[in-house]
Amino acid sequence: MTFDLQLILASKRAFRHELASLSIVEKLAMLDELRSRTLTLRAAREAAQDSSVLREDFTPYRVAAKSMPS
Repeated sequence: MTFDLQLILASKRAFRHELASLSIVEKLAMLDELRSRTLTLRAAREAAQDSSVLREDFTPYRVAAKSMPS
């Protein structure tokens, strides 16, 4: 993995260009696949909430209150 910002930005541009060059049919097929994955993940999340798996409670971070200027 690299942290070269110029390489990352160039890669993002190339990926965006590749996506933009796809036909509408290909884009809709990608959308269908993403929807299918979303439904699968949603079902898995709902099943996990109903299970008897022991889970820890969420503990929020404490944020110090900023003092108001006088």
